[in-house]
Amino acid sequence: MTTSDRLQHKRVLITGAARGIGAALAKRLAERGARVAVAGLEPELLETVAREIDGPWRQVDVADRTQVDAVTSELVGELGGLDIVVANAGIARQLPIVGGDPEVMERTLAVNTLGTYYTLRAAAPHVAHPGGYLLATSSLAAAVHAPLMGAYSASKAAVEAIGNTLRWELHGTGARVGVAYYAELDTDMTSRGFGTRAGSALLGGRTSVTVVTPLSAAINALDRGIARRSRMIWAPWWIAPLLPGRMIAQRIAELKPMPDLQRALQLARDEETDFTTAQPNSPAKEDV
Repeated sequence: MTTSDRLQHKRVLITGAARGIGAALAKRLAERGARVAVAGLEPELLETVAREIDGPWRQVDVADRTQVDAVTSELVGELGGLDIVVANAGIARQLPIVGGDPEVMERTLAVNTLGTYYTLRAAAPHVAHPGGYLLATSSLAAAVHAPLMGAYSASKAAVEAIGNTLRWELHGTGARVGVAYYAELDTDMTSRGFGTRAGSALLGGRTSVTVVTPLSAAINALDRGIARRSRMIWAPWWIAPLLPGRMIAQRIAELKPMPDLQRALQLARDEETDFTTAQPNSPAKEDV
């Protein structure tokens, strides 16, 4: 059976689907014959995606459990059921652990971790059937933890734990649970997350920690992984050997010279930045 055959007529819900991975994945799965619903914070972009895929959409703040419950129920009703959910919504913002704004940590955990939990919690009763699949979006940052990324790394490590726990809890239902891991992709999150004075100082003028991977690599991996209901999905390929050797990878990463680390941390304490996606009750900056 081909990938297209496996996804034909599947009913899919994707959060964080206004742009980036979520939007591109929604379009790919729709091309495969799936019926896709999208949800997220940016209504104009969501409406555009929904129009392209001929599917329903809803605006939702995934950090709000009541909203997630309501939107999931509505979209499941419009789709006539649910076979696949991709908990993809996420944000990032630089944060020095000492001297940084604690609200950055709180909001990052609220969106990335609780948002994933709320989404999977609401969708699981509909997806817990033979052929069902739930995908939690983690990151390489869950395995290797870098300066200024403490909030993001913590949130994605928790997402990994939620996904692995849910897989065990759904044993016997016929549904499967996967966790997705990405390095830096060619998305707004990467460019905005490191497009700061502190990020530039930390990386010696570069705009990413690793080589930025084309978004298409992640979408191709997701296309295959979702069709197979894979336990783990990763992009690019070199993430695969790092995950089981994460303790060694962390130690090697810490040995990398960062001569401007302290200056970067101070810049991060002083400069004005915003989340990679503008948040409710948070004034948007020009780069958002």
